[in-house]
Amino acid sequence: MAALGLASSLPLLLLLVIAGAGGAQWRGEGTTRHLQSIILGRCAEHVALLNPEQGEKNCTAIWEAFKVVLDKDPCSVFPSDYDLFINLSRHSIPTDKSLFWENNHLLVTSYAENARRFVPLCSVLYGRMGDFLSWCRQENASELDYQSCPTSEDCENNPVDSFWKRASMQYSRDSSGVIYVMLNGSEPTGAYPVKGFFADFEIPYFQKDKITRIEIWVMHEIGRPKVESCGEGSVKILEERLKQMGFQYSCINDHLPVKLLKCVDHSTHPDCALKSRLSAFYRYRSCKVSFCETMAPYTAIAETGRWCHPGTLCFSLPPLVQNVSGE
Repeated sequence: MAALGLASSLPLLLLLVIAGAGGAQWRGEGTTRHLQSIILGRCAEHVALLNPEQGEKNCTAIWEAFKVVLDKDPCSVFPSDYDLFINLSRHSIPTDKSLFWENNHLLVTSYAENARRFVPLCSVLYGRMGDFLSWCRQENASELDYQSCPTSEDCENNPVDSFWKRASMQYSRDSSGVIYVMLNGSEPTGAYPVKGFFADFEIPYFQKDKITRIEIWVMHEIGRPKVESCGEGSVKILEERLKQMGFQYSCINDHLPVKLLKCVDHSTHPDCALKSRLSAFYRYRSCKVSFCETMAPYTAIAETGRWCHPGTLCFSLPPLVQNVSGE
C-alpha cells in the first residue's frame, strides 16, 4: 500500500517540479506585454504631439536599435549596448529645465507635466520609451521572459539597469543652466543614496562649463517623519560633494510649488495647513503680482521683499512679511 501511495503521488510531484521550473527565476518584473507596440507608440506620441519642435525621429529604426538587447543573455547586457538607441533618439534639453531625482519618481512625473514645466529623464524621448517598463530574454532561450527579469540583486549587467545607466549618463551630459534635484527627505535610508543612479551615473557626467548652479529640493512625505533636511545626513554629503566639485548650489526644504502639488491629495492634513503662512497675503491688499526676474530662492524674502522662484509668479510683499520659506 505504501508503494502504491508513492507511485500515485509521483505524477503530482512531477507537475510541481515542472511548475516550479516555469515560475519566476529573477527578482524583477517580467517583460512588459506588448513591449514593441508601447515603445513605438510612445516614440510616435513624443515626436508628433509632445515635442514636435525637436524634429522627426525614425521610430522604427529606434526600435530596431533597442531590440538588439533582447537577443542577449539577460545578465550580459551592458550600457554600451544602448549606444545606437540613444544616439538615434536623443535631442536637446532646454536650459534650466533638467530635473534630477531620487525616490520621487511619481512626484517628479506629475510635477514635470509632460515636459511643460520641467524635463526630467522620463520626459526626454529615450527615457520616456523605457519609463515603467521591463524587458529581458529568457536565459538559455530565444524567447522573451514574461515571468521575471533580473535586477541588480541578481546580476549587475541586466537589461533594465544598463538602460538607465546609459540614459542617465546622456541626460547629464545634455543638461545645462540651473540644475534642479528633488530628493525624498522621508526616505528611511536617507534622501541622497551615496550609491545610486544620481550619485554614480549622473553627477560624474555633469558638464561643469554648461552648468550655472544646482538647486536641491528636499521634499518630505505628507504625514511621515522628516528623516533628513538640508544640511543633514546624506544631504550634507551631497552638498559637500558638489562644493568639492566646484559647483554653486543651494538647498530648499519642501519647495513650495511641489508641496502644494503634494497637498492636492492631502488637503485636510495638518502638514498642508498653509493658512498661517498665507494669511499675510490676504491681510495686505496692496500686494502686487509680477513675474520674478531674479533667481532668488524663497529664503531671500527678508532681503528682497519678494517671494519668488524661476518660472513661477513673484509676489511683492510688505516689509512686515519676513519669511515664507515653505519649511
